[in-house]
Amino acid sequence: MNRLTTEKRVQVIAALIEGNSINAIVRMTGVAKHTILKLLEDMGCACAAYHHRCVRGLKVRRLQADEIWAFCGAKAKNVTPEQELAGWGDVWTWTAIDADTKLIVSYLVGGRSTGWATDFMEDCRERIIGNPQITTDAHKPYLKAVEEAFGGDANYAQLHKIYGASDEPEKRYSPATCIGCVMKTVSGVPDPAHVSTSYVERQNLTMRMSMRRFTRLTNGFSKKLENHGHAVALHFMYYNFVRIHKTLRVTPAMEAGIAGHVWSMEDLVSLLDVRAFARAA
Repeated sequence: MNRLTTEKRVQVIAALIEGNSINAIVRMTGVAKHTILKLLEDMGCACAAYHHRCVRGLKVRRLQADEIWAFCGAKAKNVTPEQELAGWGDVWTWTAIDADTKLIVSYLVGGRSTGWATDFMEDCRERIIGNPQITTDAHKPYLKAVEEAFGGDANYAQLHKIYGASDEPEKRYSPATCIGCVMKTVSGVPDPAHVSTSYVERQNLTMRMSMRRFTRLTNGFSKKLENHGHAVALHFMYYNFVRIHKTLRVTPAMEAGIAGHVWSMEDLVSLLDVRAFARAA
């Protein structure tokens, strides 16, 4: 990987961000597979470190949180105990978005239990100044997690969406139809007009469209949990700092005041050199 030029690194990283598979990138760029995987690992670590260090002190008024499913190696129902120890099975990515700036405040790759929810919401708490209005779906672990992280007086509401069922076989390839929503005030006095998870769910769709590992009914799923995490870190770094949001006409990081310009792909790749320098020091 160290032998690659900046231009070649940019080419490979851009292909990863656009959702191309590793084997496809090998064919497109001529770069060896193990070199691409090493570059993904280094970029993922660099992006995660930068997000952890710099996405802080945020003034968030409305926070939306959700979790998105994927799997590594095989679905949980098909995994042997040995494969489970190797990290195979269902993988959940927790995401929290600022509804105003569209900035991804926090993300976490792991399980779906109360412990993961608590770690996720506490990370959100550390990055936000003040008390935002919080909206999540009706996943029960959020109840304890939000209370422990933001206190019992947080303006927090859950939105429970009700989906209809269908007996038609072809419907298994289509998402279920939402036939209603039930809003539940958990604590505080949340504004009903802003109780929504639309923005975070739309961001989850962007993840599925942008990362081959999240595409359903394909063989593009992750084979290694660590690489899954690296891909997620790279995606969110690109989403926050490089990709111009159509409605904002700037990047979410600029809108949130933590970046002064639109990052180029060269700026993104330069994080590798910063990380290498930090390790050497």
